[in-house]
Amino acid sequence: MSGNRTFTMIKPDAMSNGHAGKIIDHILSAGFSIKAMKLVHLTKSQAGGFYAVHKERPFYGELVDFMSSGPIVAAILEGDNAVESFRTLIGSTNPEEAAEGTIRKLYAENIGRNAVHGSDSDENAAIEGSYFFSELERF
Repeated sequence: MSGNRTFTMIKPDAMSNGHAGKIIDHILSAGFSIKAMKLVHLTKSQAGGFYAVHKERPFYGELVDFMSSGPIVAAILEGDNAVESFRTLIGSTNPEEAAEGTIRKLYAENIGRNAVHGSDSDENAAIEGSYFFSELERF
């Protein structure tokens, strides 16, 4: 995923609020193409593994509980300068600070229930995408 691919998840809050379709439409309208996508209900173990980088942080337990509380949509996206472009599209982690028209400004509830995940680097996009998709699934 060198530069033109990134990874995202539509989180349980956005799923339970019925925003998944709107978020996907927002992503496609911004010029990204979906290279792989699946609906998954993470177990606590799977959520813990995905967020292992945060294991020592005080919010880790709450994050694992939240991410395993309902289904998510995991996807690999393709677009120019994908990581940076997608992070601009989703907006600040805190929706109160997110720019107007961004996904988090439109669909997030708060900093903890912020609707979507977006990889923060090309390296992490590859790692995170591999957590959910095999090489064959990432056509």
